[in-house]
Formats: sequence, structure tokens, C-alpha cells
Amino acid sequence: MTIAPQAEARYAVYPSLRDRVAFVSGGSTGLGAEFVASLAAQGVRVGFADIDAAGAERLLERTGAAGCPKPLFVPADVRDVQQLEAAVAAVAAELGPISILVNNAANDERHDTAAVDEAFWDNGIAVNLRHHFFAIRAVTAGMRELGGGSIINLGSISAHADFVGLPVYIAAKAAIEGMTRTLARELGPDRIRVNCIIPGWVLTEKQLSTWATPETLAKVRQSQSLHDHVMPADVARMVLWLAADDSAMCTGQNWIVDGGWM
Repeated sequence: MTIAPQAEARYAVYPSLRDRVAFVSGGSTGLGAEFVASLAAQGVRVGFADIDAAGAERLLERTGAAGCPKPLFVPADVRDVQQLEAAVAAVAAELGPISILVNNAANDERHDTAAVDEAFWDNGIAVNLRHHFFAIRAVTAGMRELGGGSIINLGSISAHADFVGLPVYIAAKAAIEGMTRTLARELGPDRIRVNCIIPGWVLTEKQLSTWATPETLAKVRQSQSLHDHVMPADVARMVLWLAADDSAMCTGQNWIVDGGWM
């Protein structure tokens, strides 16, 4: 099964996004690449960080072929807070003050509870949760100077449905929801909005090549109220709306894109 492109002409254009600056973590492949491409298509100047340089090159070719403003790739491992903070600073220095942050980087590696040791736990929290907090802290001063901003965290349906085999990942994703709510309260007086998107099972290339089988695909479709598969572009359109001024009075919320699973 391959991912079919979705026609873009029928979807919304957000004038408030044009020429704004966004930072996306984990932007080389999967959902992150879709976020970068979709933001760039709206005229956003996008910087993204990732450890996957080959994936970043493919994404830059994709956005170039679409005639979008060229995103800025900064190699960085989000598990290293200093690298992450340096990447945020590099994007701001090159493109301008960041008004949109998309905390996307994650790794849903399956794991057995009995096999988890301290190092695995710490790495799972670092790649799935910790960088959200430090990226937020890195952009808030600039957002205050701009008079506001939009921070979008990526949660997961796995924290709400009957998933097993990835307890560290689920613990991190559940924590993101709590962090979203408290930081929305803390940063609200500065007109900085903080929201969390909870995707369902999204058919990225990784999911298709690693986990998707006829049986799992059928189970997911039956779990959803809508029996179409959730595609990366479906989640990206929620990112665009939350980044734009159209959602100006929305903060501290979970936005679910799961085809009606939850």
C-alpha cells in the first residue's frame, strides 16, 4: 500500500501565516515532513531539526518541486538539549523570530515492559517528551517580543486507546497533555497559545513499512467512526489551523484527529 497525494486546491489558505517563522522538530520524514511541507506551502519560513539528513534532502527536493519557500534544515538530535537549543537559535538567526513551534519528534519503538532498563526509559522520555519542554522554553522569549505565538505539541491516541507494547512511549505522550495545559495557563498572559494534537493511527511510510498488515489496517478502520485511513495531510491541516490566527482564542486543548476512534 502506498500513500496517495491529496489534492490541495480544495483546502484552506491562511493569510495570517504568510512570512511567519516556524520551527518543527523531527521534520525530515513522516508527520514532521508533512508539517514542514504544508507550512511552507502557506508561505511560512520553516526551519526544522532532525538527525536524518537523507530524509531532509528528500523533503527539500519535494518542497522545491512544489515552488515553496525553501525550508532550513538544521541537523540536531533533540535528545541533546544543547543541540536542540542551538538549532532553535540558528533558525531564529537565519529566518527571524519564531512565532510557530511544532514539537513533533518522537519514536514509537515497541518494547516489552520486562525488558525496559533505566537507560531505555531515559532515552524514551528524552526523545518523546523532554525536548517539548526545552524547545518551548527556547522560543518563549522571542514570542513575547512578537506579542504572541502558537505552540503545537504532538500527543498520541495510544495514551487513550487499548495499546500495549510501548509503555514508555505512552507515558511520555500522556505527560505531554498535562504539560500543554499548565503551560497554556502560564504563557497565556503573553498571548502565547499552547495546544496538543492527538493523532489516531496515521499511515506514514514508517507505519506502512513497519507495522501495517491487512489485519491491523482492518482493525483500525473498524475502531474508527469514519472508515477512511487517517493520512499525514489530515493532521497537517490541524497544525495549520492551530498555527494561524483563525484559532486565536484556542489554547490549552487537545485536538483529536483520529477518524472518530476515541
